[in-house]
Amino acid sequence: MQQIELYSAGSLRLAFGELLAAFRQAGGCQVNAKFAPAGLLRQEIEAGARPALFASANLSHPEHLRAIGLTADVQPFASNTLALCVRTEQQDQQGLLSERSVVALLCDEHLRVATSTPGCDPSGDYTWQLFERLEALSPGAGRKLAARALTLVGGPTSQLPSGRLAAEWVLGNQLADLYIGYASYARALAAYPQIRMLTLPSELSIRADYGLCLLGQPSPEACELYQFILGPQGQAIIQQHGLMPLSSLDKES
Repeated sequence: MQQIELYSAGSLRLAFGELLAAFRQAGGCQVNAKFAPAGLLRQEIEAGARPALFASANLSHPEHLRAIGLTADVQPFASNTLALCVRTEQQDQQGLLSERSVVALLCDEHLRVATSTPGCDPSGDYTWQLFERLEALSPGAGRKLAARALTLVGGPTSQLPSGRLAAEWVLGNQLADLYIGYASYARALAAYPQIRMLTLPSELSIRADYGLCLLGQPSPEACELYQFILGPQGQAIIQQHGLMPLSSLDKES
């Protein structure tokens, strides 16, 4: 049976691990998936790599590929939001970090804030949008936060071990006091009681829309996977892993 290659945003690793197994069980072909920051994957595609499908954590990377003629269409298929992670036991002079408000934590210049890398990883791009919103709410605060943010993951020189959750690795190794990442990792991080995920207030909430595209002349097998991701079973698996499915995008658009 023919095999196809999928390039996928790293934040889809857990969801797509289950989804691709279900696709194979339903009679689909073998899929070789490469998970990495979507910006770096887009650069590989521009340099000549030709996976059958590209699943990005934003719409702009696949839209760029459409603009240069590498894909005919971009389909939104899921969305995510950002959240703030802290170590449950960490304290400072004001008490436990996990009991303070998100805005107070972000504005505390004594705390080290880790993020993903903008440009290379959409998570970093969304985080900088968060900083811009904070700046609009509290002039100076967002600018200072962006200046001191540590881009520890999601870049070409990231030291994040394969298979590790970024929040757990960064906070567990005390590389930072706070970590801004995707809220969809809540279920996976529940296995680490030393990490607590805090919800961002609505005025700072950023919606991350994910985009899917077929590349080149799609094979029947690639089209089958594309439809499976967008179909009821694929969308249910995506939702089980903390992402909002296509139906939620339709309602909010």
